[in-house]
Amino acid sequence: MNRSTEQRYILLVEDEDNLQEALKLNLELEGYEVTCAGDGRQALKSISEEYFDLIIMDVMLPEIDGVSVTEHVRLNNNDTPILILSAKNSSADKVLGLKKGADDYLTKPFNLEELLLRVNKLINKNKRIQDKESVGDQYRFGKNSIDFKAQMAVNYRGEMIELSRKESMLLKLLIENKNDVVTREKILQAVWGYNVYPTTRTVDNFILSFRKYFEEDSRNPRYFHSIRGVGYKFMN
Repeated sequence: MNRSTEQRYILLVEDEDNLQEALKLNLELEGYEVTCAGDGRQALKSISEEYFDLIIMDVMLPEIDGVSVTEHVRLNNNDTPILILSAKNSSADKVLGLKKGADDYLTKPFNLEELLLRVNKLINKNKRIQDKESVGDQYRFGKNSIDFKAQMAVNYRGEMIELSRKESMLLKLLIENKNDVVTREKILQAVWGYNVYPTTRTVDNFILSFRKYFEEDSRNPRYFHSIRGVGYKFMN
């Protein structure tokens, strides 16, 4: 499907026909392209087949509930922002929704203007993340160079280093987010997938390997930094 880079696409998952219709109309009036799903299975099918800039997710759905759909989306390493709509307004429900991967949580009944503001905010935030400078197949820093496609690197000593797939993925993730801290959660999601949890020590060992490969003084790293209790940062 050819999709315009300017157009913004929303998946609206809502089983109540009247509310679905009203929300679709109002979102379209704001200039969004809206696809609707009436149950959890239909939502997962749409998500697997199309790209969306935002998913608006009702919690009480036929077939598969909205929180389970949200969890499934995150298990498949899909970072699309998710705004949960729910008649459940307890703190425990909100925490559960956010823990399972939702980016925002709005309780019913809600103010339409507030919903539209939150939708706009989430889409713009996601666009800023997507617009970050993407790293191509090759990247140089200092006297080191990496070929992500070949999974090979040449370090400052001129040594050839064969990189594992996970080493390449983690390097690319850190470099694409250079000078920003990448949280362990993000690393888990992007490199290992949520269904396989490495220990903190595993991720630390990767960073230690990178220092050994690429740092002239591994005890005083210039490029690869661990931020205690938060995550890791590549600086260049």
